[in-house]
Amino acid sequence: MTLAFRERPATGDPDGLLVLHHGRGADEHDLLGMADVLDPERRLHVVTPGGPLTVPGFPGRHWYVVPRVGFPDHDTFHAAFGALAAFHDALWARTGLPPERTVFGGFSMGSVMSYALGLGGDRPAPAGILAFSGFVPVVDGWQASLADRTATRAFVAHGRNDPIMQVDFARQASALLEAGGLPVEYHESGAGHTIDPAHVPAALDWLKATIPAGGVPG
Repeated sequence: MTLAFRERPATGDPDGLLVLHHGRGADEHDLLGMADVLDPERRLHVVTPGGPLTVPGFPGRHWYVVPRVGFPDHDTFHAAFGALAAFHDALWARTGLPPERTVFGGFSMGSVMSYALGLGGDRPAPAGILAFSGFVPVVDGWQASLADRTATRAFVAHGRNDPIMQVDFARQASALLEAGGLPVEYHESGAGHTIDPAHVPAALDWLKATIPAGGVPG
């Protein structure tokens, strides 16, 4: 399965790679504009893949079917996981930028996939996970592997008034990662189901620290 994608190259040699995964019902174009918001200096090569699914009655593209928030459908989740794993592998090979200089980011369903690929025990550990309004999934056949990726940094941001994915999901994700030894920066606001602009300056600083100039974390 080949995923459609967009990309915004860095100016000059990139310090690292930022892969942004869109939310439910969007596509590979949706988060491309966030590239210059999160990386205004254009230090990073930014890529935005599109989900593999179309769902009858719903617009845009999806990563998996949602029988219940927090618990992705088994078959569609694992199909998306496999497609995204192959996409990431090909991206690392094509750009020459390794996992340890890569941040997986996303919004909503896209942050779920960022957690899934970033924490999957059979996958390389990225430098960081940037999760806006999402959750660590509960699905048969997938489990977070934390002990082997304590160098992976996490930025978790969520709105307390989110009617789609309750803020408790973010609190639980933060607690899970911290208990596993991962460094977590947690932000909460009064926003709904959106990327709160108030969280962006902190996310920008976190991204600079996670993939610093030269691409080597301090």
